[in-house]
Amino acid sequence: MLECVVNLSEGRDNPWLDALARQLGPAALDVHADPWHHRSVFTLAGPQVGEVARQLAAAAAAHLDISRHEGAHPRLGVVDVVPFVPLGAAAMRPDGDLGEAIAARDRFAAWAAEELAIPCFCYGPERALPEIRRRAFRDLRPDYGPNAPHPSAGASCVGARPALVAFNLWLAEPDLAVAGGIARALRSPEVRAAGFALGGEVQVSCNLIAPWDVGPAEIYDRVARLAAVARAELVGLVPEAVLRAIPRRRWESLDLGERSTIEARLETAGIAVPN
Repeated sequence: MLECVVNLSEGRDNPWLDALARQLGPAALDVHADPWHHRSVFTLAGPQVGEVARQLAAAAAAHLDISRHEGAHPRLGVVDVVPFVPLGAAAMRPDGDLGEAIAARDRFAAWAAEELAIPCFCYGPERALPEIRRRAFRDLRPDYGPNAPHPSAGASCVGARPALVAFNLWLAEPDLAVAGGIARALRSPEVRAAGFALGGEVQVSCNLIAPWDVGPAEIYDRVARLAAVARAELVGLVPEAVLRAIPRRRWESLDLGERSTIEARLETAGIAVPN
């Protein structure tokens, strides 16, 4: 079974996002909308996750227009990022088997190119997502679809990867230079980070690429040693193993809880949790 974490370039129209989540049914485990990044993250899972991801992508492509988009987060299109992620304790490790996820990625990209005329760039073992953001339509052609962005939908980055944790830290002092410096200090093979000025505040936005090695608690502590942290924000869900590795007394300050895990949401949705 796979998880699919679809990032849409829309984070302000909450009634539309809520209606869309309801249409997707129990496979939509979580929706996180951010008005400043103007972005939403749909966490999907279940036996039919590929079909649900197509339904979501088709609805977004029909409704949204990237040419009118304004937001802090970098983006190539309205269905901006579509990673497929293995579920199950062994498969979610960084050294796990990505074969099923790669096959789902390629099927989705071929479909989006054919049915929606959206150019799709593939990432995973071949290349990382930041490389696509740097090179797309410059010296890198899409893996599927036309060689120019769709007029309203733009392009999509479709991936196959292990689990990661998206985790933001808001600083007590709104100094973008400080946030940028912290982000640079954090970057490593295990952590991608960037600083953003958002609505009078500043944020250090992190993707924890190997959350079993560098998890939310450790990244919080690294940032707190460099600047006062106002609050933490989890984007989407975490694997249960990542949560259980953190002392319970710290969960609230890290924006974590029993309902924060992929496994808990699968159980609530009535979807069998993979071993």
